[in-house]
Amino acid sequence: MNQKFDVTGMTCSACSAHVEKAVSKVQGVRSVQVNLLANNMSVDYDDTVTGTAEIEQAVEQAGYGARVHSFKRETKQTESPADLMAKELAAMKRRLVVSFVFLIPLFYLSMGHMMGWPLPSVFLGMENALTFAFTQFLLLLPIVYVNQKYFRNGFLTLWRRSPNMDSLIAIGSAAAIVYGIYAIYKIGWGLGHGDMHLVHEYSMDLYFETSGMILALITLGKYLETRSKGKTSEAITKLVNLAPKTALVERDGQELEIPVEEVVIGDVVVVKPGQSIPVDGVVLEGASAVDESALTGESIPVEKRAGDPVTGASVNKSGWLKFRATKVGDDTALAQIIRLVEEAGASKAPIAKLADRVSGVFVPIVIGIALLSVAVWLLVGESFEFAMSIGIAVLVISCPCALGLATPTAIMVGTGKGAENGILIKSAEALETAHSIDTVVLDKTGTITEGKPRVTDLLPADGVTEEELIQVAASLEKPSEHPLAEAIVEEAAHRNLTLFKVESFTTLEGRGLEVEMDGACCYAGNRKLMEEQKVALGRFASESDRLAEDGKTPLYFSRGDRLLGIIAVADVIKPTSRDAVAEFGAMGIDVVMLTGDNARTAQAIQRQVGIGRVVAEVLPQDKEREVRRLQEAGKKVAMIGDGVNDAPALARADVGVAIGAGTDVAIESADIVLMRSDLLDAVSAIQLSKATIRNIKQNLFWALCYNSIGIPLAAGVFYSVLGWKLNPMFGAAAMSLSSVCVVSNALRLKLFRPRYHARRGDMQLVEAETNSKDHDNQGGNTKMTKTISIEGMSCSHCSAHVKQALSVLPGVEDVVVSLEAKNALVTMDAEVSDAELTKTVTDAGYTVTGVR
Repeated sequence: MNQKFDVTGMTCSACSAHVEKAVSKVQGVRSVQVNLLANNMSVDYDDTVTGTAEIEQAVEQAGYGARVHSFKRETKQTESPADLMAKELAAMKRRLVVSFVFLIPLFYLSMGHMMGWPLPSVFLGMENALTFAFTQFLLLLPIVYVNQKYFRNGFLTLWRRSPNMDSLIAIGSAAAIVYGIYAIYKIGWGLGHGDMHLVHEYSMDLYFETSGMILALITLGKYLETRSKGKTSEAITKLVNLAPKTALVERDGQELEIPVEEVVIGDVVVVKPGQSIPVDGVVLEGASAVDESALTGESIPVEKRAGDPVTGASVNKSGWLKFRATKVGDDTALAQIIRLVEEAGASKAPIAKLADRVSGVFVPIVIGIALLSVAVWLLVGESFEFAMSIGIAVLVISCPCALGLATPTAIMVGTGKGAENGILIKSAEALETAHSIDTVVLDKTGTITEGKPRVTDLLPADGVTEEELIQVAASLEKPSEHPLAEAIVEEAAHRNLTLFKVESFTTLEGRGLEVEMDGACCYAGNRKLMEEQKVALGRFASESDRLAEDGKTPLYFSRGDRLLGIIAVADVIKPTSRDAVAEFGAMGIDVVMLTGDNARTAQAIQRQVGIGRVVAEVLPQDKEREVRRLQEAGKKVAMIGDGVNDAPALARADVGVAIGAGTDVAIESADIVLMRSDLLDAVSAIQLSKATIRNIKQNLFWALCYNSIGIPLAAGVFYSVLGWKLNPMFGAAAMSLSSVCVVSNALRLKLFRPRYHARRGDMQLVEAETNSKDHDNQGGNTKMTKTISIEGMSCSHCSAHVKQALSVLPGVEDVVVSLEAKNALVTMDAEVSDAELTKTVTDAGYTVTGVR
């Protein structure tokens, strides 16, 4: 059983390491992962051997608190994580203010005589030394009181033999306080016995300001760190806030507004324009454009009609929708996304586990170094005050906060940034592994291609228009349930064509259809059927071969023995697939395509997309075998597929990437889930991985560099040679700032943007412009190109419609439409006015925002 627990009291990576160690010793616990940033842990245990009570008890015995975490939406009485963070920050701010209110006069009083600052006469002179010392002690007490948690936690964990960062602070600060109190007694004894030399010596070595400065600066550092850590989980907070709090449902013929927690599967939910969709469901009535950008990262709203699925937390932009709830509560897509992002942040990458192991033994080693430093300096003849200041400096500068924060902060920001871009990374290990990928294996259907046949070419016979051809073809194919027939019927519907009535319908196995329509016998099918019916193909025979070479399926249509034309249907390549393959190549990653299609279709796709190697006619288990073969050859392999028939290969690969979320198999089999069916997001995922690992290495370098320089400096290694000695106050400041710097560096990942050698859609435009220029130079003609900015295109079918509308204009030679760039590049051999271009696109049903 896998259970998540909320853990309290952890302040550094040593804490998380000790909690992990304590829980792992519980009988029946198989594995445990502690997340310092989120203050929780995930425990995999055998529930027949142990239970949550035993696990919570183990955490408490280690000096911390634990309780079972629930994924369920918290009630109104329960505070949200954001509220708890705000309360914690407010409490820390109060501690910080109190600390500095008393630290400033304490520092002024203790250091004023050294700096030449004016001080009241009551604090000057040997006769006032006791007043001078005791006032400093009184000013320190409020600072110690508001920061008592360091002493409470520090000494408690030390007593339980699991020292942490608080232990180092508590020992160092307490040592300075105890020595200061000892100095007060010495001053009193000196005044009573007239030993002014003793009074002067101890009034200059009180160390109260050192203790106060350590506590205040550590609190300042923790405050800044906590604020920064809060920002690392903004992605989860934003996702949680997306879900609406109420839903409008129809029950017993009435519309009722109820809390979203009370919506049950089967409820009919009404969503008005501008409202968020509360749960997942299927549209029953209405039509609207739905903004799914918060979940998928796709900026273009998606049209929804009856029968279409809708996702909770997406926004209904324009129309009115009524849908039936299919997934509620923790089963919705949003809840699954939140869970995936949380689990990814809680998981540990191999590089993080190494840092945790180092941090777990670091604190005891630091205490040992501090004691050894004190002993060595006492042995070489230095004063106790000197040796003690060395020991305190070692303790406060060596806190492994920066080391412990180096990896989890970068992982959390990286996975959160991925979620913002529609890239769900299931584990930190997947995020780390992705940066070393050198081979990408792609499924074809639904990954490189759209996974749905579409009409690509219309070749009408002489005397037949395109509209007539598609109208007859759709009428013949309407009764058929074949996927290719569906593509033709959809094309006719898109053109608003009225279909003819069919009188009889006969399926000819392996060849096509024979249909009685308007008293004539019509045929639809392959070349074999046309040859059987003695239909003359003429020039269409070679056209058919050309289409087949391009991986398209040519369908013939005839009325009797007269050929009406050919319609080519194909599973078209997604607009960004070629760009993505080019980007993988630019990153030095080999691309292999695996497909169950025949070799000729696979080769056609290979030519169009630019893939280096193709393996055709493979079964799902063969895909897994091919991935394994690549791994055995020493390759780091990412498998990108649709998560259903590719599940074995996704599970086998070093990193499995499911393109298109929504299926349970995708979430179970893959390490990374792409919310959009866009291969360029896979490129972005690898680039994000590289950026995150680079950030982690920077953090670890600076954390280790800081400690490797700071500890010898604090221990006085350079004192004998260079006279360098670190004041404990500066040690505390340096330790705090190192943690803040590491977290701030991790936050730079929020600025991550995918970098493509050619932006989405621009590659086709550049290629078209190059081809156009080459053609112009050869022919010696002067040609013009215009770019039309277009709104309203939402799929490749729309871009094909725009291209077709513009292509028939007199003077237009070539049209390249980019769905992502939302524009069309028109090449003309004669002048076509902007108004005419605008009217043509507008008549096709889209909006022109500019022509240049």
